[in-house]
Amino acid sequence: MGRIIQPKGTKGSLRWIQHVVNECPDVLSKLVIDSIGAGKEKSIEWLSPKADDDYSEYRDQDFLDLLGIKLSTTSLNDFWPKQGPQWDALGRIEDKAYFLVEAKAHVSEIISSSQAKSAKSKALINNSLYETGKYLKLNPNIDLSKRFYQYSNRLAHLYLLRELNNIPAYLVFVYFISDYTHVPTTREEWKDALQLMYATLGTHKHKLSKYVIDVLIDVKNL
Repeated sequence: MGRIIQPKGTKGSLRWIQHVVNECPDVLSKLVIDSIGAGKEKSIEWLSPKADDDYSEYRDQDFLDLLGIKLSTTSLNDFWPKQGPQWDALGRIEDKAYFLVEAKAHVSEIISSSQAKSAKSKALINNSLYETGKYLKLNPNIDLSKRFYQYSNRLAHLYLLRELNNIPAYLVFVYFISDYTHVPTTREEWKDALQLMYATLGTHKHKLSKYVIDVLIDVKNL
């Protein structure tokens, strides 16, 4: 199933993304809208994780259905195997823009590798990552399935939506500062870690850069 019920978060990024979406969505909306220049008249409807939907997070076809997106050129099944990225939050501005959110509260969360088991799944993932990297003109010698895999596979899904299907999607990375519930991370620590990741992947600047938004939120101000 692509709808994954979550407990009410008590610490880390799970707590804070739930808090922001349910208690102060305008905080996130303003930061995102200011980044894309959508205009003050626009407002984002946050669809997940909602308290009245068991704080559910979505992946696979269910995340597309929740947003109301139909892929007319390249299907999700042809691009990625089941149990793909599980989005921490999803939002939209009418039918004008769609927002896929990945949230982190401490630096170690950005490190990951692919956990695909079957040869078929590995082949599909590697092919789509390679295709994405080629489009973005990344170094072909870098294995996008390792080290910063979660970041890479999110970029791949942006490529699927934006380039292959002409969907006005945005990728939003939310980095929480001063998480006193778990591992507090400073703005400077996030900056250094992200610079290392971008340098490793070669993603400082690429064809989809303007559709990738980094948002830093200090939980002490929430």
